[in-house]
Amino acid sequence: MLTISVQTPAMAAAQQADRDLARRAAIHPVSTHADMRLWIARVPVTRDFPADFETMLRGQASLYTIDMSTASACLPCGDLWSKLEAFRARYGWQVRTIGAQEAMLRSGHLGLPWVGNPVAWVRPFADPNRMVPIAIGTDHSANIGRNAWLAARMLTGTRAAVGVRAMSKFTGIVGVRAPTSSSQKRR
Repeated sequence: MLTISVQTPAMAAAQQADRDLARRAAIHPVSTHADMRLWIARVPVTRDFPADFETMLRGQASLYTIDMSTASACLPCGDLWSKLEAFRARYGWQVRTIGAQEAMLRSGHLGLPWVGNPVAWVRPFADPNRMVPIAIGTDHSANIGRNAWLAARMLTGTRAAVGVRAMSKFTGIVGVRAPTSSSQKRR
C-alpha cells in the first residue's frame, strides 16, 4: 500500500508534465511577427491538390462554416483570421469567432486536450455537434484550404483515418515528421 501512495504523486506529476509539454507544443511560441514567420516556415506547404478541390470547396460553401477561437493581442490568431478571411472571399464559406468556453467544450467533445488559442474548426450548419479541427495556431493558406477540403470530405463519409493521415502528413495538427536525412525529400 505504501508504494501505491508513493507512486501516485509521481505519476500525477508526470501526467501534468506531459500535459504541459503538449500545451506548449500546440500553442505557437511567438511574440513578434518575425518569430511567427520563422516558426511557420518550418511547416511544409501543400502543392498538390485533387482535381475537384476548388469546385468542391465552392460547391460546399452553403453546407459548412469555419469557427475559430481567438484572444486579444494574439499574433497567430490575427494571422489565422486573415487567412480564413481570404479563404471566405475565395470559396464563399462563412467564418466566425467562438469564445474560449465553447472551444474548450468542443475539444473535450472530441477527446482533445484544450490547447488555447487559436483553433479553427469546420462544422456543418445542419449538425453543430459534428466538427473537425483544421488548424491549431496558424498555418499556410494552402494547408488551411487542404484541411477544410479534407474536413468536408470526412464530414460527408470519407473515413476519418484517411483524412487524419492526410492532415498529419503535412501539418502539426496530428504531428510533424522529423526529416530522415540532411537532404529533405519533397513532401
